[in-house]
Amino acid sequence: MRLRVEFTTEPFDLDEAPAHAVVAREVIQSADLDAVDVGPFGNTAEGHADAVLAAVDALLRDSLGAGATRISLQVNVVAEGHK
Repeated sequence: MRLRVEFTTEPFDLDEAPAHAVVAREVIQSADLDAVDVGPFGNTAEGHADAVLAAVDALLRDSLGAGATRISLQVNVVAEGHK
């Protein structure tokens, strides 16, 4: 099964990426995922279910540890063969 995760971390800072946002970006970019897209207002990544779920676990733990006060995320099943 393939999954897509979309997430944001808060609080926002439009002038400089907060530590929790940088940590979240590093977690997702270093995970064994594909179709990673990071941006200032939202981030997405796709991959095999096990890899996405492991990345979400690390994302939650590491971002909260780095000062995130809210993390919004959505996980969707992606049809096989879609990238």
